[in-house]
Parts: sequence; structure tokens; C-alpha cells
Amino acid sequence: MAHALALGRRGFGSAWPNPSVGCVLVKDGRIIGRGWTQPGGRPHAERMALEQAGSATKGATAYVTLEPCAHHGKTPPCAEALIAAGVARVVSAIEDPDTRVSGKGFALLRAAGITVETGVLAQNAERDLQGFLLSRREGRPFLTLKLALTLDGRIATASGESQWITGPEARRRVHALRMSHDAVMVGGGTARADDPLLTVRDMGAPRQPVRVVLSRSLDLPTEGRMAASAKDVPLWLLHSANAPEARQEAWRTTGATLIEVPDENSQIAPRAALEALAQVGLTRVFCEGGGQLAASLMQAGLVDHLIVFSAGAIIGSEGLPGVSGLKLAALADAPRWKLSEVAQVGADVMTTWERR
Repeated sequence: MAHALALGRRGFGSAWPNPSVGCVLVKDGRIIGRGWTQPGGRPHAERMALEQAGSATKGATAYVTLEPCAHHGKTPPCAEALIAAGVARVVSAIEDPDTRVSGKGFALLRAAGITVETGVLAQNAERDLQGFLLSRREGRPFLTLKLALTLDGRIATASGESQWITGPEARRRVHALRMSHDAVMVGGGTARADDPLLTVRDMGAPRQPVRVVLSRSLDLPTEGRMAASAKDVPLWLLHSANAPEARQEAWRTTGATLIEVPDENSQIAPRAALEALAQVGLTRVFCEGGGQLAASLMQAGLVDHLIVFSAGAIIGSEGLPGVSGLKLAALADAPRWKLSEVAQVGADVMTTWERR
């Protein structure tokens, strides 16, 4: 199962809207097939493993990180494919919470006389598949917030200069993190100040992440790199109902996709934004700021994973903070995370935190 989980992680960032599942087929103590969910969500992991195993599947055991699907979509159910292949035993980490599956896949297998075992490395699978699980249980994707900060917690000078606080090794690590998520998200302020491409470069990415910008009134320049690349790399702009129609039309002309969401307190409602992204299939979102968006996500309790790159530099209090004001009344109200990893990345330090 550990091997199946590792295979499933290969599909991070490319398998959406489907979960990134891993499957290993074993017979007589030997691996005869393995697979993971392919870009765009198909073929599924089980079918990839069965295809690799060929005619050797009769009597084999299938280790699958998520319950095999039981519903007819664009392809027949994987549970039926396992039955047709003569698999004798299926070991699954967790049940699929999708109402179209939820226990039905296991029931099909058992009805066909296949032994089914569940709960193997379930906690690991829950962590790996958290994006898909959140989309089904809470209607929102898993959110990673990345901050690149000086030692005193600043992301830019008072003039807005931010390139580059961290070194090239840290920036390359960020590209790898982008590649493991379905989308890269920033606020309108960051888009205006930096005109970032938000793409994965020099990593051999099989599929570019969707670029998401939250801009209540769409007051973004339609000249520059982001707009020029909208026809080549998906660009989704989340805006309020009050965004001027002329700006909406200007951005549609660039090739961007516009998604209307509610606003609150003069900004895009963060939970509504994530729910809108889940409705169109995203399961893992990588947020790169800026400070106001980071603060609104934290206040709403939507940050699941926090990655901080700390550079050996100090800007001072006139610099721009990595997180805008949270309006805390007491220290006990401060959002807190559990440290899971510390690593040196070039001249910088990367700390990874999980929500408590």
C-alpha cells in the first residue's frame, strides 16, 4: 500500500477533477502491474495497472489507495474491471465519500466473491487525498499557502520591490510545489504589482496548473505577461457581480475564464471563492499571496498547509507584511499550525506547517 500511495502522488496537479489514486497488482509475491490516475483524471489507476499486468491478473491482489469506482461515467466502473480480470483480493486504504461510489464499489467486489480489506494505511491516504476528500465533504479544495519572507516577516519593500527575497533554489522548489497542485492562486494586488506568469518552468510539467486571480472589480491590466498568455495557459478570474461589464469583456477577449462569486467586506468572499473552484473540479490550490488574501484565508480558517521560505534578510517595519492585519483581540485567537518539516533550501530555510 505504501508503494500505491507513492504512485498516487505522481498524479498530484494533473489528475483533477478526479482523485489521484495509486494501484499495485501483486501475484505470488511479485508486482505484476502498477498504475496511477493519468492527466485529466483518466485512465484510472486500476485500469493502468490491469493493462500493464495483461493476462496475469487471475488470482492477484490489488492494493488501491481509494475504493474502486462503481458508477458508469466516461468509462465503465473500475470495480467491474477488477472483477472481469479475475482479481481475487482487493486491499483499499479508504472508502470513497463520493455518493456515486461510497461503499458501492466494495459491495460489487464482495458480491463477485472477491475478498475486500479496508483501512490499510488509511491515515496516510487521508492526507494524500485530502484535496479530493475536502471537495466531497466540505465543498472546497485543499489549500496550501506559501509565504516567502525576510527574517522580520516582510514580503517586499515599501515601494513594492520583492524580486527576489529568496534564492534560486527556493524559487525552483516553488515551481515543484506549483506542479503538485491543480491551481496557483494570487490576489489582485499581487497580479497588479508583479504581473506574474504563475506557470511551472523547467520542470517537465505534463500539465500547467490553472492560474487563479481574485479581483473583485477586475481592475487588472490587460497588457502584460498574464493577459498575453491567457489563451495558452488557463487563467481564471474570480470577480464580484459589480465588476464593470467593459472590464469583463476585455478579459474574456484575452481568453481568460471569468467566474462570478459573492463579495464581503469589500473583497471576494474567500470561502465562496474556494467553493466555486471546487465546483469546477479543482482539488488542490497553491496560494502565493499577497498579504491581504493570506489574511482573509487565515481568518476564514481555510489554510490547510502553510509553507514558509525564510530568507536571511531584514527590511524593517516600513516593508510590506507577509500577512495583513488579522484584527486579533487576544493571542489565543491567533491561527496556529503544527510544524511538520524544516529544510535548508540553498541559502534559505523552508518550514512546512499543517493546520492543527
